[in-house]
Parts: sequence; structure tokens; C-alpha cells
Amino acid sequence: MMFFKKDTDENGDLIKVAALLIHAAKIDENFTKKEEEIIKQTLFKIGTNFDDVDNIINKAKIIEENSNQILDFTKKVKNMSEQDKVRIIEALWEIIYSNNESDMYEANLMRRLAGLLYIDPKIMGDIKQKIKKKNS
Repeated sequence: MMFFKKDTDENGDLIKVAALLIHAAKIDENFTKKEEEIIKQTLFKIGTNFDDVDNIINKAKIIEENSNQILDFTKKVKNMSEQDKVRIIEALWEIIYSNNESDMYEANLMRRLAGLLYIDPKIMGDIKQKIKKKNS
């Protein structure tokens, strides 16, 4: 009998993280190459191998498309180190401000994520301002 490895290993976690980042990129209905590059760079920073990144992103796109909630994605991020959580929050803000503005859907997503990920609103705001300043 042959057993197939499910995506419950580290790549499975990375796929969920990538799906969250993709969700943020698509929320304004304009998923750009610049946003995809931010996602790739973030995945490298949290430990993705260069060879795995395209496969992870492709799987994450499918998962994100077929999901109607972000809770499953945030569970993975919530259990990450503080350093990786901050990297992901930075990436989310970078994605949002990649077009130099934040719409009400993006702002609402980040408010929800602050609560779901147990991120202090002040820390969330500080990261937002840092990224906003960097992109202006």
C-alpha cells in the first residue's frame, strides 16, 4: 500500500501563508506581478526554497480561490514566530500599498487580521506607517 504525503508539512503551512498573501493581493481585484514578487520575497524570508516557490504559489492560488474565509490561513500565521508574523504583516501592507493607496476592503482586511493574529493595533499601525513611508 502506498501513502501519499498530504500538504500538512511545512510546505502546507507555507501554502496557507501564501494563500493569505494572495487573498490580500486580490481583494482590490487587481493582482499584479509586483504583488506576486512581494509574495515570493516574503516566502523566501520565512524559509521557502527557491525551487519550491512557484509550486507553493500555484497551490496557494487554488486554495485561495476555493476558500470563502481566511480563518484557515490565519491559523498557520498565528502559530509562527513573532519575527515571521511581523514579516507577513509587513508583506501584507506592502501588497496593499504596492499601488500607493489602501481601499476600504484592504483596510478592513488588515483590521480583521490584527484581531485574528493577536497583533497589537499599535504594532499594526506602526508597520503600516513604516511601509506607507517606504512606498511614498
